Amino acid sequence: MRSSPLPSSLPSGAVADRQGALLSPEEVLARYKDGPRTGVFTDGSCEGNPGPGGWGVVWVEDDRIVAERSGADPQTTNNRMELRALIEAYRLLPPDTDVAVYSDSQLCVKTVNEWAAGWAARGWRRKSGPIANLELVQELYALSRARPRARLTWIAAHDGSRWNEYADALATTYLRERG
Repeated sequence: MRSSPLPSSLPSGAVADRQGALLSPEEVLARYKDGPRTGVFTDGSCEGNPGPGGWGVVWVEDDRIVAERSGADPQTTNNRMELRALIEAYRLLPPDTDVAVYSDSQLCVKTVNEWAAGWAARGWRRKSGPIANLELVQELYALSRARPRARLTWIAAHDGSRWNEYADALATTYLRERG
């Protein structure tokens, strides 16, 4: 599969080749080998913020794809796509699955692992104002609690981790397909 030309504004951090074309998932697999070989990897993307966006999820075990999903929204934000990717990741998992779920969004990881419990205890209110994307945060938090053995973990973005780069390529599929 060939890379498609770059849009006028590439999403922040999107994986591109030397000519500036977005990498397809197949090209990512050929290029990258490092990083965890088992887990669920997620990413969200947005061209402009707000603007058109996409999300991607890949579940791998021993470097083999178990499942993958991706989707797009014509008018969204990067944070909404990161949250949507995690929601779809948790939906893939049976409730008793023992697996690491990786996100390169520190905001999303801290939301689930640190902040959501307090917000829920206060009736979904923050001390300093409303919770952005509340409906997605609530859905994600409920799914994560229903899958207690799935551990949400931060992974560095665009450091050559094969499956994180692959999730990014899935999240930017909407850009390659609209050509």
